[in-house]
Amino acid sequence: FPFLGVHFTRMIDGTVHAGPNAVLSLKREGYHKTDFDLRDFTEVMTYPAFWKLAAKYADEGMKEIIRSFSKAVFTKSLQKLIPEVKSEDLVPTHAGVRAQALMNDGKLVDDFLIVQGENSVHVCNAPSPAATSSIEIGKAIVAQIPEQSHLQPTVSSVN
Repeated sequence: FPFLGVHFTRMIDGTVHAGPNAVLSLKREGYHKTDFDLRDFTEVMTYPAFWKLAAKYADEGMKEIIRSFSKAVFTKSLQKLIPEVKSEDLVPTHAGVRAQALMNDGKLVDDFLIVQGENSVHVCNAPSPAATSSIEIGKAIVAQIPEQSHLQPTVSSVN
C-alpha cells in the first residue's frame, strides 16, 4: 500500500501520536471511524474497481479494520516498534482523511495524477506530501497550459 503504516509522530507540542495505517472511510470527510453516509457508501460498493482492490487485499484490509476497532490489537502492532507501549498509554485523538485515487482496473494510484479536461486541468490524486509538493504541483499544471492552446491569451489590435 502507498500508506505510512503503523507509526509514531512527535508533535510540535511534544506529544506523540500513534497512527494506524489506512482504512476505508464510509463517509467523505468522515473523521470518526463510525461515520457513515449512505450515498458515499453506495458509491463505493457499486464501483467495480473497489471489488477488484478488495479481492486483492482482503486479508490486509481486514487486519486494518480490526486494528482500528481493537485497542489491544492496535497496541500489539505498536509494540513491534516500541515494546514498552501499553494500551493505557493510548488515548483517542482525531483522524485524518486521505483521498486515494483508484483506477478502473482496481489499482491504487500512488503518485500524483494530473488530468487535462477540455477547459481545465485537474489534480485527481495528490498523495502525501501534497502540501510540501504544492509548488511543484503548480509547476506541473502550468507546464500543461501550452498543450491547451485555447487557454492561451490572445493579442488583438485595434486600428
